[in-house]
Amino acid sequence: MSWAQSVTQCIQSGGMLTSVEDLKESNFLIEHADLYASKTSGFWIGIYRNVNGQLLWQDNSALDFVNWGEGQPSGDELALCVELSAASGYWSVLPCSSQKGFICKKPKDAKKDKASGHLNMWIPPTLVVIILLGVGFMIYFLLKIKTGSGTGREVRQGSRQLEYSHASAAGDNGSDATSDKEKNEHSIV
Repeated sequence: MSWAQSVTQCIQSGGMLTSVEDLKESNFLIEHADLYASKTSGFWIGIYRNVNGQLLWQDNSALDFVNWGEGQPSGDELALCVELSAASGYWSVLPCSSQKGFICKKPKDAKKDKASGHLNMWIPPTLVVIILLGVGFMIYFLLKIKTGSGTGREVRQGSRQLEYSHASAAGDNGSDATSDKEKNEHSIV
């Protein structure tokens, strides 16, 4: 991709062409760029010249660290674009229309905030649902216990009365009342 296309791709993914802040970051990029050396000879990085002629990174940080290749940059070349060599890790100036790979960099805080923001977004609603479910079940079971225990006694008392009334009615038939009562007493127990 050209430098401009690379910038657009990085912005669309929430970042910008990479800046290189120090030797440690440069070594990290060189180590990983080397893995892609067979696919591309270099990667666009985010150096540009502002209207005052000052070199800046695309994220507007100062250009405090440089890793220019030998003889780079020469003269007014920095009106052009900068690539990081996949083989050596050194920077060189190329025409911006050259087709290169690119390295995007996302802001440290934005990445953390986005990830934790999605997680934090679900915590309060989840807690509310859990609490409401807990309260709902508690109320349901308390009402069931309260109303269920009274109904159970009434049913048990009603069945005893029914059994007793059957026993009384059977005793009035004129048959052997004593043996019927004994049968009913055994069945009640």
